[in-house]
Amino acid sequence: MGNIVQSEETSVKVGEVEITYDTFGDPVNPPMLLIMGLSTQMIFWDEAFCRELATQGYWVIRFDNRDVGLSTKFGEAGVPDLMELMMKVQQGETVEAPYTLLDMAADAIGLLDVLEIDTAHIVGASMGGMIAQTIAIHYPERVRTMTSIMSSTNNPELPQPEPEAISILITPPPPNRAEYIEYSVKTWKFLNGELSFDEEYVRKRSGRAYDRNYYPEGSGRQLAAILASGSRKEELRNVKVPTLVIHGDADPLVPVEGGKETAEVIPNAELMIIEDMGHSIPAEIAPKIIEAITQHARK
Repeated sequence: MGNIVQSEETSVKVGEVEITYDTFGDPVNPPMLLIMGLSTQMIFWDEAFCRELATQGYWVIRFDNRDVGLSTKFGEAGVPDLMELMMKVQQGETVEAPYTLLDMAADAIGLLDVLEIDTAHIVGASMGGMIAQTIAIHYPERVRTMTSIMSSTNNPELPQPEPEAISILITPPPPNRAEYIEYSVKTWKFLNGELSFDEEYVRKRSGRAYDRNYYPEGSGRQLAAILASGSRKEELRNVKVPTLVIHGDADPLVPVEGGKETAEVIPNAELMIIEDMGHSIPAEIAPKIIEAITQHARK
């Protein structure tokens, strides 16, 4: 993997926002766009993971979603009352948010436009999987294949996150760096499922994320975007994009039923359930996920 070139981080204007991204590998190869989840910066797509995908013959692009990392922040929109929004969703009421998953999907498509990419393999994790699904619904002509990892249709009738997972979603992390790292280690240990937990790796990644851009306010607006976007269950029935769904059977945040329903409603979708996997991609299962993504893309 030593000869894979990683670009410098670059910020580009995409519609009304600035999006920060970097790339791995050769631009002549088929492009693969990686979309990260709620409140997580693009560096949560581990460099080794990206390099291995590039080694398999893809030009890998990862980026910061709006309201996280080094991309545009929406601070003027304020922080939504998440408990109130969750209650509204459960009662079947409409939820307002500063932006929706469709806006975030448009950011991703806008980045492809800037990079002069007509079509790409789209890979999304968690909220990133929801954005990938939204792209497949609204921009199918731009998608070669879609891989949705530890994500869901957003159907409110599906099993909900465990209570501790909901607490993680709505509790702001501490502002002090050392306390933030301890909070992050505890959070990711809980989300990890039954697989081995690399505390030292998570500790280093959390410190790096804090130093790169500590901005917890964006998380609430991203979660509001998920809640405001509603269920994709019926729209996904019309998706013709070749789809792979990957989910862990020990996911405390997005229960495995979310992945199962995604694969069930998208015609001809493949479903891969990984035993003991929670809501993360630890190093021990990364090779299995990389192999599944690349095999799917080659088809």
